Amino acid sequence: MGEILKSLHLLAFTSALALFSGVSAANADDAKVGLGAGDLLVRLRALGAIPDVSGRDNGLHGKASISNDYVPELDAAYYFSDHFAAELIAGTTQHSVKDKGSTFGKTIDLGNVWLLPPTLTGQWHPLARSAFDPYVGAGLNYSIFYDAGGAPALGGQRTRVSYKNNFGEALQVGANYQVNGSWFVNVDVKKIFVSTTAVVKLNGTEATRANVRVDPWLVGVGVGYRF
Repeated sequence: MGEILKSLHLLAFTSALALFSGVSAANADDAKVGLGAGDLLVRLRALGAIPDVSGRDNGLHGKASISNDYVPELDAAYYFSDHFAAELIAGTTQHSVKDKGSTFGKTIDLGNVWLLPPTLTGQWHPLARSAFDPYVGAGLNYSIFYDAGGAPALGGQRTRVSYKNNFGEALQVGANYQVNGSWFVNVDVKKIFVSTTAVVKLNGTEATRANVRVDPWLVGVGVGYRF
């Protein structure tokens, strides 16, 4: 009976020690200031995609106009060291496209198109393990234009517009701020330098094409959690 009691006491002691160790580790992680080597920060942001359009089409001599859009965006940043991290964003936006000031003397509706701009950036974080974590970054973007449609008939002819996918460069500036434990708020601004070729077909025959610089600003605000 005495041996059984000793065993029960030992089991209770080791269980309490394991529980205390787990709580201590969790508290230590929550008490960790800022972000650094080995941390993975996953964020959900409200994103504004604001095209900065330039370029004219070759046939109608108008200027392309692309609307803004506002969507949720998911991204993740992994810290390879206290000062360097890599970020990948995922989100998609829909834009209406118009041709303004064409030879017809009016604005032509070219329908809408979805844009998926996955962007990978490398970041430098000058303040290591600080609650306030500003950063600058640069990287590569690949803009995918898909599901274009909705263009009304021009001159009674069926209208179809297509866009060419393309690579571009990306610059960014932003900051994380530790609110509590593993929770952070974030503000981020990116400038994407990318162009596309838009081809307008009437009844299946190419009518005009435009080389357009889209060059959107991506402005995001959101919250993040450190893993």
